[in-house]
Amino acid sequence: MQDDIRAASRFYASRPGENTAHLLRQRLHAFWPDTGADRVLGLGYTLPYLSLWSRPAGGLCLSGRLDTHVTRDAPRDIGPAARDCVVAEDRLPFPELHFDRVVLIHALETTDRPDDLLRSVWKVMKDDGRLLLVVPNRAGLWAHSDGTPFGQGAPFSPRQIARRLSHAFLRAERHDGALFLPPMGAAHRRIAATIEAACHMVVPGLGGVFVVEAVKDVYAGVPTPTPALIRAPRRIYEPG
Repeated sequence: MQDDIRAASRFYASRPGENTAHLLRQRLHAFWPDTGADRVLGLGYTLPYLSLWSRPAGGLCLSGRLDTHVTRDAPRDIGPAARDCVVAEDRLPFPELHFDRVVLIHALETTDRPDDLLRSVWKVMKDDGRLLLVVPNRAGLWAHSDGTPFGQGAPFSPRQIARRLSHAFLRAERHDGALFLPPMGAAHRRIAATIEAACHMVVPGLGGVFVVEAVKDVYAGVPTPTPALIRAPRRIYEPG
């Protein structure tokens, strides 16, 4: 997982990476134009995107990078003011029902325990909370590009995403496509933005990634605890 984080960091530091983030940020902003004072948790590699919802007078934005080997009792801080930390993907060290919104980018496709990750997200989301999920489209070109973080891990089809969410008692409410150009096309921002907008209008389901907004399916029951979730009481990280 840490190798995936380093690869993502290098990619977003490049010109194509900056342009890719610009295109995807536009689609994410269309889903959540304003989060007000909501508490937002980003999991995976979300640093290029969390600033969309971080406001001086707004709610907390916290970035959690996933690592299977980190201790499950408490996160390891790697950023200023504990706003950027490394957490265990199967046992998030935050209070239950704590976050209004959760963002998953470069997370679900790279984890070896996708069901555990989503169930952990379910626990820390408020009952009326919302999840914004970005995953590579298995039929798209980005899923086959090893030079980008979207080419790492296991891509998804729409049916696979819905099934994963359902297993964690989450229900998709909205979905969209993004990144319609092949990866090399993102090197030219103006051209890419024009083509992106046109393709989104004409063929919205053919993007290189899927953007899915999901909510808790509170009437489906409580997720069955996995062994990792019923161990000794955990220390809770209260992020301000």
